[in-house]
Amino acid sequence: MSGVPAPPSPPVAIRRAALDALAREPFDVLVVGGGITGAGVARDAALRGLRTALVEKDDFASGTSSRSSRLVHGGVRYLEHGDLRLVFEASHERRLLRMLAPHLVRPLAFTWPVYAGARIARWKLAAGLTLYDALAAFRNVARHERLSAAGVLRREPRLLSDGLRGGARYWDALTDDARLTLATVRSAIAAGATVVNHARVTQLVREGDRVAGARVRDELDGGDLQLRARAVVNATGPWSDDTERLAGATAASAVHGSKGVHILVPRERIGNEAALTLLTPHDGRVFFVLPSGDFAIVGTTDTFESVSPDQVRASASDVQYLLDAANHFFPSARLTREDMITAWAGLRPLVASDAHADDPGAVSREHAVTERVPGLVRITGGKLTTYRVMARDTVDAVQRSLGGRVTRARTAESPLAGGGLADPLEAIGAATVLTHDAAVASRLVHAHGDEWRDVWGLTEREPELAERIEPSRPYLMAELRWAVENELAFTLADLLVRRIPIAFETRDHGRAAARRVAPLIAACLGWDAARVGAEIERFDAEVERLFAIT
Repeated sequence: MSGVPAPPSPPVAIRRAALDALAREPFDVLVVGGGITGAGVARDAALRGLRTALVEKDDFASGTSSRSSRLVHGGVRYLEHGDLRLVFEASHERRLLRMLAPHLVRPLAFTWPVYAGARIARWKLAAGLTLYDALAAFRNVARHERLSAAGVLRREPRLLSDGLRGGARYWDALTDDARLTLATVRSAIAAGATVVNHARVTQLVREGDRVAGARVRDELDGGDLQLRARAVVNATGPWSDDTERLAGATAASAVHGSKGVHILVPRERIGNEAALTLLTPHDGRVFFVLPSGDFAIVGTTDTFESVSPDQVRASASDVQYLLDAANHFFPSARLTREDMITAWAGLRPLVASDAHADDPGAVSREHAVTERVPGLVRITGGKLTTYRVMARDTVDAVQRSLGGRVTRARTAESPLAGGGLADPLEAIGAATVLTHDAAVASRLVHAHGDEWRDVWGLTEREPELAERIEPSRPYLMAELRWAVENELAFTLADLLVRRIPIAFETRDHGRAAARRVAPLIAACLGWDAARVGAEIERFDAEVERLFAIT
């Protein structure tokens, strides 16, 4: 019948049902913030049997949780500051996450060269790495090994040789930070949580002195709703002071934002064989050169930042600092701004303290759970590696706030979404046989884990989905369809920044890819021509915000 609106697409209908549930059902706990911390809290709470909701104003991992160094690590540099408890905790969590998500958290060997006059001498490095192994209960992938200068250069032949005295090799792990967050979100949903992205909290509602819910605005389609919850968790990271104010709180700032900048360059230019831990020649602070497929990530900086978290960007001086550091240790690289593919910045939500007020690198990465306003539990600080512990402590505080007994966290007992692979390398072999493309096979397994066959299965029904989104990158059109239908992706940026990192890995930050894939997304989400144009403009604005250099 003409004039009758078309029914919403299945993903849109599922989202509307979730919004309706937010307005209809009373919850035990509302989690505000869909970064790694909020996702972890929602999963933990749901697994303990709490009626749990999570809302995120943008997309999951759209803040700091998609702009990290992409490492799950014990924090060897924290040994300098005496944070032994944090290193012990992080080392345990690194091992656990490798079991919960073996496709996303993978072992990575680091070479740490030592030069004449370095702030950390060879003996000190050896002692520190021995302690690092001990704090991991000697259960890391392997123990560290000391290297001669020749041994370092055998591993990294393009590394600066002048003044090289030797070094060491040790182990940590790499991850896809955005997809680790997404896997945790999906696991929270599987445990019973109601989760909605692009839903902004505009007010925290009180009943008497206690926070008892929130006003929420649908940022995609408009409309407001009121959500009732017996407790609210503020897991908004760098935005948490602003979130606290939505409850009428006037307490002093509890977050000190430290900006971390990374740059992405072609790996063939810089020439690193694997991962390196280095000390910048400018100020002696630790930075990394990390392998990332065809690219190398160089980072990070650590400087206090006072701008809005929504506006944090890499500056020209940040970029030059990292280029200079990389060129110092890899003299043949001769990197310039023109060689750089992208630069990005994230804001670490450090716990505010007068101590080390001038040195963000010395501020503890410990987390703090507080309840300054009754019914509003706030989690600040911490690091990606220890997010599960942060979530446990937060849900413990929620249960105490609700007046019940604290029950046992169950988040260590089952894999995250996609984490059921017994052997990722064996799966990559099987995927290579099916796809006839080793790069695509590696991507499918590492991104989707035990769901890789389901993603590839879309191409068997629709062969055009086997095409690459970008010819030079191993990402398939099928991943877009899968992300819309199964991973709560509703915008082009959801897809090309966080589900698939094309915006990070192309010089135009995915603008051309966005225009190519928009028709497929329109068909999945029911967009008309006007909506397609608006979404492309929205994508262009978002990548400008994320990747422009100030």
